[in-house]
Amino acid sequence: MTGDHDDPDHPVPTDDPDHPVPTDDPEARARALQSLLVEKEKLSTDAVDEVVSLYEEEVGPMNGAEVVARAWSDPDYREWLLEDGTAAIGDLGYTGVQGVDIEVKANTPETHNVIVCTLCSCYPWPVLGLPPTWYKSPPYRSKVVKRPRRTLREAFDLDVPEDTEIGVWDSSSEIRYMVLPQRPDGTEGLSETELAELVTRDSMIGVERLGEQSAEELA
Repeated sequence: MTGDHDDPDHPVPTDDPDHPVPTDDPEARARALQSLLVEKEKLSTDAVDEVVSLYEEEVGPMNGAEVVARAWSDPDYREWLLEDGTAAIGDLGYTGVQGVDIEVKANTPETHNVIVCTLCSCYPWPVLGLPPTWYKSPPYRSKVVKRPRRTLREAFDLDVPEDTEIGVWDSSSEIRYMVLPQRPDGTEGLSETELAELVTRDSMIGVERLGEQSAEELA
């Protein structure tokens, strides 16, 4: 699905007086502030990268992991999540501008889902945190749509069985997508907290497949 996209991949010049940073663009203002602080040696790029990495890989995806664990544990919540992702996710307290409309696609033995934003980097921030760099890269955005099975194999070492259908879901400013991974075998006695620890950011994007792994392999 396509629509009018936010476009953080085209930065606004910040050092040209003829091109001031738009005051209604928070991301552009943040970039300008970061550049100024780095220039004045008040902040290092390494420190920024460390914080971004934290929110990309740990803090942000923990929200989505809680959603997945609840769906694995509660059949009624799973059904609600797949029917109205925005409301079900909001019920756990995860909302925001980047999560106004979220659809959740469930992986099964017969179907594997993967998300992308072909025009920029639209992403369900409330549940997955900041989008990883590769998600915003032109190669991923174009290749996963044209050759999803090959892209998953070559870029992410993920071999999706030939008899498994692959669904590619294109996020936009109107709607964001999230993948509900399959529940791994051997997890029947785990609590929601323990289940959440098995969920990865990449599995909720669709570039990792949890259903074919056991709890021991994921631990």
